[in-house]
Amino acid sequence: MKLLKIMLILLFILVAAVMVFHQKIIAALVLPPYIEWAAATEVSGLHQWQALDAEQLLIAKEIGIQHPEKVRLLYVDEVPFPHDNVLLKTVGEALGFIGQGIVNNAQVFGYSIYIRKGYDLTTARLAHELVHVLQIERSSLEAVVTQHFADLATYGYENSPLEVEAYKANQYYKDR
Repeated sequence: MKLLKIMLILLFILVAAVMVFHQKIIAALVLPPYIEWAAATEVSGLHQWQALDAEQLLIAKEIGIQHPEKVRLLYVDEVPFPHDNVLLKTVGEALGFIGQGIVNNAQVFGYSIYIRKGYDLTTARLAHELVHVLQIERSSLEAVVTQHFADLATYGYENSPLEVEAYKANQYYKDR
């Protein structure tokens, strides 16, 4: 019981520290292991799943992706998250990425787009994810992940510049 109390206190201190010093903690402790995991997740996806079909390739080219032939769609029971890393899991829960009642429908890791089975990947939704592929292609997975975490802290999810750019594709492709 005493160990449980100590663990709960440490968890509370960790969450409080994340809230107060979130940007520095994220940059120093969270980003390196997350980026390493995300890069490995991309590689895993590139070797396993389905390429874009002709219509999807056309959309990827319209969006500006330089190498649309590299994009892979991976239909999975659950979009991956590094649940086995306690720090990443705690931060993911604190930021609302994972947890009770939270369903991640799709996520991009480089050229790999992981899609939850049962999620209706409409043309507009695919375009949204392809914009994230483009964002990574324009710079790097590391740069986009770093920017996204900083933007989440500053703007929140829906107003982060990377999401705003992707939502424009939702609007453009909504009737296709």
